[in-house]
Order: sequence, then structure tokens, then C-alpha cells
Amino acid sequence: MRIHEWPSAERPREKLLAHGSGSLSDAELLAIFLGSGLRGEDAVGTARGLLTEHGPLRDLLDQPPAKLVRMRGIGTARACALKAALELATRCLRAELDRGTALTDPESAGRYFAQRLRGLQHEVFAVMFLDARHRVIGFEEMFQGTINGAEVHPREVVRRALQRNAAAVIVGHNHPSGNAEPSQDDRAVTARLKQALSLVEIRLLDHFVVGDGLPISMAARGWV
Repeated sequence: MRIHEWPSAERPREKLLAHGSGSLSDAELLAIFLGSGLRGEDAVGTARGLLTEHGPLRDLLDQPPAKLVRMRGIGTARACALKAALELATRCLRAELDRGTALTDPESAGRYFAQRLRGLQHEVFAVMFLDARHRVIGFEEMFQGTINGAEVHPREVVRRALQRNAAAVIVGHNHPSGNAEPSQDDRAVTARLKQALSLVEIRLLDHFVVGDGLPISMAARGWV
């Protein structure tokens, strides 16, 4: 059956309009971008095939445009649409954090770290600087490393926070392996950062670890 022959409650676009985009599976979301499937398949079937062969979704969307173009069922126009959608999401989230309002939702900071750091092939440690009202002053990728780790220098974080006149910071780094579970080294770095920042009366609000799935908040674990 073609998608337009499905019951209306099961069609991806109708489901999105009725229940929101969160109600759709990865395959259904991807199918909306595809618009149509390969010969003999509907768009959802083609999307499922792409996720089976090249997935999960993060791995598929992390592919460079030149590789997406060559995948059966995608091609140039759809590859461009997918990459443009990812960039729109990143810019939307960045605008949310840059518009001068106070950061009252810690999860939005975690999503931003995930957008910036997920999919990188090496470990990157980044810092978000906030003023006394928890408005975002800036975001910097401060340290880079190998696939196994990045060396973090608390003194440099303190120096940049003072230069930016920050009252608080949120830090985050990625695990290229995809496993976001914080290591003992991650916890040790967090403790050293918190101590160093406290000496100049700057608060460390959270440390996010980015891998597959949702970023892990070390503050939520009671480790900050």
C-alpha cells in the first residue's frame, strides 16, 4: 500500500499534525524528508531500509553530504534537505541560548552541547559562560584530544571565565565511542574545575557528557 492509502491516523504527516513530531518513529521522521520511496516501496519502508543499512539515525545523519548523496533512496536533493534541517535545528537552539534570556531549563544546555559535540571523531571539551542571571555570554571549544580523551586545564577555564566576566559556567565534552557514561577521570576533572572556579567565586553549574542518546548531566547524578 502507498502511504496515502494508509489509515489517516497512521500516516506520518497526519500523525505529526495531530500529536506532534515526538510521536513519530525515526523511520517516520525520515520518511517525511524522503517524500516517496524506492520503486515498490513507500517512503517509510525506504526509510527503514536506510536505517537498517546505515543506522542508527545518528550514524546516518552524521555522514558527510557526499556519502548521503550516494545512498539509495536519498540522492542530492534529499541529502541537502537533511543537512539543512540539522543546521536549522542547531541554529534554532543556538538562538534560544543567545537571545539574552536566563537559562532556566538545564536540559536546553545539554541539547546544545549535544548538537555541537556529537559525532566528532575526537574528544572536545567545551565551556558555556553565563552571567549572574544565567544568561549565556558565550560558548567555546577549549580543549581537543584524541579519540580517547582531551587534557583539561582548569586554570585556563578560570582565566577565560574571568576574561568574559562570567558568574557561572557549564562545561561538557563528548565521548567519540558513543558511550556517554562518565568515567572516573571525568568525575575527577569536574571536582578540580569546581574547586578552581570556586576560588574566584564562579559557579560550576553542570558537566554534560555527550554520546549516543541524551547527554548525561553530572549535576543530576550529584557529582557537581
